[in-house]
Amino acid sequence: MGLLSFAAVAAVLVWVWLVCGHGMFWRTDVRLPARAAPARWPSVAVVVPARDEAAVLPCSLPSLLAQDYPGEAEVYLVDDGSSDGTADLARRLAAATPGLPLTVVHPGEPAPGWTGKLWALRHGIDRARAGRPGEPEFLLLTDADIAHEPDSLRELVSAATTHHLDLVSQMARLRVAGFWERLIVPAFVYFFAQLYPFRWVNRPTGRTSAAAGGCVLLRTEAAVRARVPDAVRDAVIDDVSLARAVRDSGGRIWLGLADRVDSVRPYPGLADLWRMVARSAYAQLRHSPLLLAGTVAGLALVYLVPPAALFAGLATGRPATAWAGGAAWLLMSGSYVPMLRYYRRPAALAPLLPLTALLYLLMTVDSAVRHYRGRGAAWKGRTYGGPDGTGRQARQPRTARETRQSRQARAGREARQSREARQPQ
Repeated sequence: MGLLSFAAVAAVLVWVWLVCGHGMFWRTDVRLPARAAPARWPSVAVVVPARDEAAVLPCSLPSLLAQDYPGEAEVYLVDDGSSDGTADLARRLAAATPGLPLTVVHPGEPAPGWTGKLWALRHGIDRARAGRPGEPEFLLLTDADIAHEPDSLRELVSAATTHHLDLVSQMARLRVAGFWERLIVPAFVYFFAQLYPFRWVNRPTGRTSAAAGGCVLLRTEAAVRARVPDAVRDAVIDDVSLARAVRDSGGRIWLGLADRVDSVRPYPGLADLWRMVARSAYAQLRHSPLLLAGTVAGLALVYLVPPAALFAGLATGRPATAWAGGAAWLLMSGSYVPMLRYYRRPAALAPLLPLTALLYLLMTVDSAVRHYRGRGAAWKGRTYGGPDGTGRQARQPRTARETRQSRQARAGREARQSREARQPQ
């Protein structure tokens, strides 16, 4: 047997273990657990960090304002230095959508050592806790591109109160409209579940911690106990860090797939999806060259060797190599089918998973290259996690007109902040 044959056999053994012994990560039946309405509905503050989200806000914010929640609830949209009129659009949407009250918060630029999203969450949470006689019992932290069905908040709170959970997170169903979204997005969730098997996360005494940042219901008491978001203020992968902080402080967490929570953010081209993955992939590996090398080798063995062994074995007349490669590819494809069905995609796409894995491998390597070139996790004009571990503003050339518009927008924000400081919300 040659090297490829040994690698193919190793890939089969790895896939047998993944399918049978890795927390059943490939199953998609982890949804909100059975729940009952509480005797008293707790108060909730919905905190939405938003930076230049005017394009998606009309599809998401009205769904939050229209929540059919029996208890007291209020929405706090934190405008994180937007230059596209996000705050004004949010106020217009609130005026046109009867339902939960909306407060718009302007936190200013992040302090050193903070990522923009966590800085926005900190100010939104502080405003929510200070803006009422009694602080909210729960915080719903949800991204500006997430649309919720009318009963979403009610179901999340019911699950948390029924099972005494401190954190309940649902991975929103991402958009799969275009070719590249169909090819890459289901695999993104599949790989996430492989990295953080939901069943392991949901064990009361488990050590695996993760959450999906688009939809996190957090008990305020648990947030205070875990000192979040302050304790994770510099985390690029903030959702996993937040879940770990809650669990480490003694909290109970739950993570699963969503049925009625959807992301409306489009990723129409490969470049859009590439940036989405590459901005945080190397941070997931803790900026470690050793972990990067191990990840590349692991992806190659598990996802690329099986088809290579099958075709090479058939071409060179080595049936053992072909059988091993084919068996590994079959196990891989079979484990991917449930995720494709969850995304309403045909099972015939499952054999393309090696191609998608190759793209993710390249995105991960590119993420490391960006890090060492000082671009780190670049997102909406900010860069985090450069070679020195610091976050900073992304330096991009501007025209004189763009500079003037930026100054005008900053002056407008400062004027609004001054007015808000003098007037009660």
